[in-house]
Amino acid sequence: MKTLYIVRHAKSSWLYESIKDIDRPLKERGINDAHLLSKYLAKEIIKPDVFVSSSANRALHTAIIFCDNFKYPLSNLQIKRQLYNFSDGYLVKTVHALDDHFDSAIIFSHDHGINSFVNKFGNKPIAHVPTCGVVGIQFKDKHWKNIKKGNTILVDFPKNHR
Repeated sequence: MKTLYIVRHAKSSWLYESIKDIDRPLKERGINDAHLLSKYLAKEIIKPDVFVSSSANRALHTAIIFCDNFKYPLSNLQIKRQLYNFSDGYLVKTVHALDDHFDSAIIFSHDHGINSFVNKFGNKPIAHVPTCGVVGIQFKDKHWKNIKKGNTILVDFPKNHR
């Protein structure tokens, strides 16, 4: 059995017009939301075996906050440039490529890819995963590369904890 948690990066800032999209930082609200939700989840779920993040600053910062609150070593955080893509194709490829000795994983990525992924692979329709939203899906498969439709076991957003 495999368990996957997908996290949309926390709220980012549009304040800096001169920087590239990949470099956009988190807003203060995003930082606070990431701490709020990750502290809660660290008490509610078993720590995932592997943390994987998009290389975008906002996703990476979100992942670092989750690592801190889950007591997951930053040196083990996997950073995947291909997750900085707004389709579910690279997200699917990333999940399929996970090492099978990991029974659970948490992936930090972006809007459109996440929405498509959780609706394609989960069994609960989700209209929109907001910033710092987390969706957990459990699969009966033994191998990540074989995952099909799973059971949506968690849908949580920062607004549920404010």
